[in-house]
Amino acid sequence: MSTDTDTGADTEAMTAAVVAVSSNGVYSFTKPNQESITLLAGLGVEGDIHAGVTVKHRSRVAKDPTVPNLRQVHLIHTELFEEVAGAGFEVRPGDLGENVTTRGIDLLGLPVGTRLHLGPEAVVEVTGLRNPCAQIDVFRHGLLKQVLGRDEDGRIVRKAGIMSVVLTGGEIRPGDTIRVELPAGPHRRLGRV
Repeated sequence: MSTDTDTGADTEAMTAAVVAVSSNGVYSFTKPNQESITLLAGLGVEGDIHAGVTVKHRSRVAKDPTVPNLRQVHLIHTELFEEVAGAGFEVRPGDLGENVTTRGIDLLGLPVGTRLHLGPEAVVEVTGLRNPCAQIDVFRHGLLKQVLGRDEDGRIVRKAGIMSVVLTGGEIRPGDTIRVELPAGPHRRLGRV
């Protein structure tokens, strides 16, 4: 990821954009696309089942419902859809349960604490990687192997997007620009949340 040495701004962010926005008020693996979504500071996507101060994903609620919700907004890059299409899988925005589908930004390469400015007002802070689950194979058999694997050193590689919390609320629409604000160093690699 390159940065503008005068401003510290990420030059990739100049072309980064929101492709689609999705939400669902009920538990479902996929989320229908919307014309817009509204982010609420400290909560997530207005009306989405996963919005809240504490965890909302069922498996996490079962373990401890008082844990802070670090998965308020889920983002996935469309480049992943293009990658898995090469292996014969058709995946569209919202299909993997993400709230924001992006283009032109290396989401998986961002460090913990990166702030993403989505559209004119909303700001989210990246908390970590989505941990792909077996529901992905229920959606498309064999897709889990495409989004969860190992690198040459045997480390687990998670490709199913990133999670974030909402710092500043606001409306987001397809076509909105994304600006990246990296945290002060040293940077920490994303882990699963």
